[in-house]
Amino acid sequence: MELRELLTYLVNYEMDIEANPEITSVEMDSRKAGKGCLFVCIEGVIFDGHNFADTAAKNGAAAILAEKDIDVNIPVIKVKNSKKALAVLADAFYGHPSQKLHLIGITGTNGKTTTSHLIEKVFRDAGRSTGMIGTIEMKIKDQSFKVANTTPDSLFLQNAFYRMTQEKVDAAVMEVSSHALDQGRVWGCDFDIAIFTNLTQDHLDYHKNMEEYQFAKSLLFSQMGNTYHKADRKVAVLNNDDPASKIFERVTSAQVISYGIDNDSDVRASNITIGSHGTSFTLNTPRGSREVKLKLIGKFSVYNVLAAITACLLSGLELDQIISSLEEVTGVSGRFEPVIAGQDFTVIVDYAHTPDSLENVLRTIKEFAKGSITAIVGCGGDRDKTKRPLMAGIAADLADSAIFTSDNPRTEDPLQILRDMEEGADEGSYVTIPDRKKAIEYAVERAKTNDVILIAGKGHETYQIIGKDVFEFDDRIVARDAIKAVKK
Repeated sequence: MELRELLTYLVNYEMDIEANPEITSVEMDSRKAGKGCLFVCIEGVIFDGHNFADTAAKNGAAAILAEKDIDVNIPVIKVKNSKKALAVLADAFYGHPSQKLHLIGITGTNGKTTTSHLIEKVFRDAGRSTGMIGTIEMKIKDQSFKVANTTPDSLFLQNAFYRMTQEKVDAAVMEVSSHALDQGRVWGCDFDIAIFTNLTQDHLDYHKNMEEYQFAKSLLFSQMGNTYHKADRKVAVLNNDDPASKIFERVTSAQVISYGIDNDSDVRASNITIGSHGTSFTLNTPRGSREVKLKLIGKFSVYNVLAAITACLLSGLELDQIISSLEEVTGVSGRFEPVIAGQDFTVIVDYAHTPDSLENVLRTIKEFAKGSITAIVGCGGDRDKTKRPLMAGIAADLADSAIFTSDNPRTEDPLQILRDMEEGADEGSYVTIPDRKKAIEYAVERAKTNDVILIAGKGHETYQIIGKDVFEFDDRIVARDAIKAVKK
């Protein structure tokens, strides 16, 4: 695409050199800048792309887009907001790919990953070609790719959507984080369905308070299309049991469909029975009522399933096929995932890293546990400090034994994180073992028949961040090795 044609998508810019080179790529990393690329300077928290414009030019870039004056011998397009300009230009360069997909976005504190995987499975079982972007991975049909953030930047996303369209994907589902919404990473994404799971305390190190956190989440719904077309219908799927849904319903122009358990909703579960091997409930929808028997466990699983059912119904799938697919699901990586190594007690690994998610998981375990419950809990460094005593208190109150340990301390002192946690629990209601491996081994060594060990916080993660170093660490592998050691 020629530069002049690409720039027609911007309403306001200045260009210092009259030229019209062919633009063969759009980049924001100078190391990837090559011949014919438009290099976009983004000022980040750590690095400022403006400082690398000269490198991009030397690497063959055809033009630079920036917010500041840049001294290079190629055209410089100056704009007020390079992040927004990047979103506009990336969408245009790749041919508006999200408009060619049935795109479902999911936001909320908990449940985003599980809900996205549930939706993807139902779509695939229905014969649809799918793409998925989230915390664990990005998938294009059967191909899997690593992602750095739950929701990548706008350039990555538009490129990913383009790749999906090239592979004939027709439906994509993605997790949408509050950070991404606040930072404009999903500008240019044409969502057809936006799902809200829930809003509980998290990320207050970034958002400062719950009001700002809620505002960030609301952006997904307020940015949906403001027109009504039968062929391009926009729908907000809201959890009617969460008070924040009332705010999101007000800010969106999209039609709204609700789901829930406790309050009257368009899609609702009742008569819920939770057991050690699954959960059953009566499902009521505008398309009829059914009895559902899940292999997933817990009330929080029912909420995720209701969200998935609602989105799939809105996408034109049949109710019986949706239920049949969901009843086959045994779990999602790192989400209430059992570790089985021939032991006579239960070990569960879960990503629960907020007070609400930890409480949900422990209350679910209490529904079926026949023995004592041990909760191994840590809190991440360089993150919201206010949730540390809350999570510790929940673990100490709801579990028979609580073990406080390290999560990803990052650049914080692990012992200080643990001291922060200890403020929320009574002395004698917990033990503190800073080394996460030793904490898991300690719990396994003391487990008796029918006991349940919950290892919370890291879930699917296969690493631990200490300082600025990343070490291999997988709760599931460590637990399995500990069980095998005890059985020798």
